[in-house]
Amino acid sequence: MDGFEKRREQKKKDIVEAALALFMKFGIQKVSISEIAKKANVSQVTIYNYFESKDNLVRFVFKFYVDQEWKEQKKLLQSELPFNEKIKKIIFEKGVAVTQINEGFFQDFMKDYASGQSYVEEVYRKEALPLFLTLFEEGKQQGYIDSAISNESLLYYLQMFQEYLRREDLAKIILPMTEDLTRLFFYGIAGKREG
Repeated sequence: MDGFEKRREQKKKDIVEAALALFMKFGIQKVSISEIAKKANVSQVTIYNYFESKDNLVRFVFKFYVDQEWKEQKKLLQSELPFNEKIKKIIFEKGVAVTQINEGFFQDFMKDYASGQSYVEEVYRKEALPLFLTLFEEGKQQGYIDSAISNESLLYYLQMFQEYLRREDLAKIILPMTEDLTRLFFYGIAGKREG
């Protein structure tokens, strides 16, 4: 990649990062291209040259956001931490992340996810699913998951959550309950058992 291409890619990244920061703070609908341009230190024309429309920019922002979040989750899932520590971090980080997201951004993100053609779905199928299976195996080996539960059942359980979360009308309801739902997913209604 030559110097021109590097600068071009850096500008695109600056625009996407600026847009993500503004969208997460104010929501997609309330942020204008001019505000994004100002934050990214570029002209509005530059944004349109790179992304053609706000809708296309939003798609790039969603992909960038998913890649960022997945990179952190992947690092955690592949770490040497014991199963219970991984689960604690997954629950804690989800709870913290949710408090930093504008409700409108979350709703738009969930609407995109509900479309069935979301980038989230692609990352889930290709990368997350195998790592979650590995996590479940670790949980079984370390005594946190009943070894009698089949991987098929665990995957079905995971899929039920996934399918339900695709419903567009759930965004407002789910946002404040993310931490509870994550705990429920991993520990069931009986809660965490010590020992």
